[in-house]
Amino acid sequence: MKNLNYTSEPDFFILMGLTDSREIQRVLALLFLLIYLVTVLGNAGMMLIICLDTQLHTPMYFFLTHLSFLDLSYSTVITPKTLENLLTSTKIISCTGCFTQMYIFVLLAAAECFLLASMAYDRYVAICNPLHYPVVMSTRLCSVLITGCYMIGTMDSTVNMLCMSTLHFCRPKVIHHFFCDTTPILALSCNDKRNIEIIMFIFADSTLMVSLTTISVSYVSILSTILKINSTSGKHKAFSTCASHLLGVTVFYGALIFTYLRPSKSYSLGKDQVASVFYTIVIPMLNPLIYSLRNKEVKNAVGRVIKKRDSSR
Repeated sequence: MKNLNYTSEPDFFILMGLTDSREIQRVLALLFLLIYLVTVLGNAGMMLIICLDTQLHTPMYFFLTHLSFLDLSYSTVITPKTLENLLTSTKIISCTGCFTQMYIFVLLAAAECFLLASMAYDRYVAICNPLHYPVVMSTRLCSVLITGCYMIGTMDSTVNMLCMSTLHFCRPKVIHHFFCDTTPILALSCNDKRNIEIIMFIFADSTLMVSLTTISVSYVSILSTILKINSTSGKHKAFSTCASHLLGVTVFYGALIFTYLRPSKSYSLGKDQVASVFYTIVIPMLNPLIYSLRNKEVKNAVGRVIKKRDSSR
């Protein structure tokens, strides 16, 4: 490492990963592989069921299809390279590969934040204004909301990449993380990063705060409406329609806020990596389980698809 010319721009980075122990690396590789297989099967299966069953062609499941797509996509951006690094002694990732991974990840993560906000608004309309739900949540509005999610994600990711492209690296090209995230890459730069960090923090903070505020306002209104329902069964039915989404939001935003919005003095590489594993690898596996195991409509749809397949033989 001492012979490396740190003043030159790197053509590769070294991902240090989660641990130096070969035994632990093998255990993590097996665990992450199993999680990734469940993630692929769960999210791909969710998209397939929603596509095949016409009774699920509603706004809520339209958004859920895109949620499964986003989870599957950004898990695929992170997990295969992580598995490669765990199973081989080569920890190198090209500069192009590193920044591509970061660009796609930021795009998908930002898009998911606003997708979850769109899903919260959908639940708000369904519970607080049910008579006008088919009119308000029209196909056109759903398409606009989805397009907006991807456009905002692309904008955030592009700004992030433009900021990162101005960095100059004069330190060892070692990233103390298991994937190319913005914080560990910024730590390698030797030029003044204050303005870049401010711009990136504003965009990241705005993404989290705007989407989280939308979700919070929606659920305050939903809770207020549910409390006004007289019957216990009515309250339970109303709450069950948004329980899965609320659980998914809590898990996703909890990990993001812990990683990106806590005070810098409390930063810990180990805690940061654990949180990153959770929202990049584990949560994409949990979402299809949360939305299927707690949802009778999805379970019934699976049964209808299986019966239809059997009857067609």
